[in-house]
Amino acid sequence: MFKETIETIDELEQKVGKPGKIAANKVITYIDEHCYEFISLSPFLTLSTSGADGSCDVSPRGDDPGFVHVVDDRHLVIPERPGNKRVDSIRNILENRNIGMLFMIPGVEETLRINGKATITQDSAILEKMAAKGHVPIMGIGVEVEEVFIHCAKAFKRSQLWDPSTWLAQEDRPRPAKILAEHAKALRMNEQQVASSLHESYTKRLY
Repeated sequence: MFKETIETIDELEQKVGKPGKIAANKVITYIDEHCYEFISLSPFLTLSTSGADGSCDVSPRGDDPGFVHVVDDRHLVIPERPGNKRVDSIRNILENRNIGMLFMIPGVEETLRINGKATITQDSAILEKMAAKGHVPIMGIGVEVEEVFIHCAKAFKRSQLWDPSTWLAQEDRPRPAKILAEHAKALRMNEQQVASSLHESYTKRLY
């Protein structure tokens, strides 16, 4: 299918070159005061996991800024809020503890990347610290930090993600309910029925 593929690290480095001094030396192995502040101001992150067979998954996590609890300079916990009960990330972690996270702050084009090893925790003393709207999460994703670094803003600058003038008008945006109705056609639900189901979930089962 794909032609002229790159097959080795040597080929890759010949093509892209070596990282600059800052990029090559920016990784730390703990959460310092700067990274703590970034996490405390972040309302959103993406969570990357993979199963025992190598199959990958990226999942969003979000809540009020600071929803991720930093235990100490080498450990943090992500609350597991109610979702669609597929729990793909949790299933993967039970098979493969390696995890990657990308923290974002609206309006800030640089992101914070953290990689490490994950564990599913039911420690009530920790979970109670992440209660939201009166609801304590039933579990959390505990992370032992291995790598921490700031990722450059080039992707955000190219995409103009935080620039409202580039956002699609409401009538031009994809309709998720329509897509779901098509993908789950075996359920014989139309777009309106799916939209109603989504609305109920978003208004009654966030926590």
